[in-house]
Amino acid sequence: MKITIIIISLFAIIFGAISYLYGYKSAFEADQQCHYDMRMESIELDGLGCDHDLETKQWLLFKVGVNDQPSKVLKRYRY
Repeated sequence: MKITIIIISLFAIIFGAISYLYGYKSAFEADQQCHYDMRMESIELDGLGCDHDLETKQWLLFKVGVNDQPSKVLKRYRY
């Protein structure tokens, strides 16, 4: 039982450290990266946009849907 708790705690610490080191520290950083990627990828793809999702604390790079189709999320920038 104690070993299970230790293993779960260890995984939680490792996951937290990885997300802290490789994630965006603020909404501003995520916003800047999303708009940069949008400009770079707009050469190849038309109808790209960036939007902020407050509930999940992330910026979304998406391709606007055509003919009443839903938009498709291309990349997520969590902070």
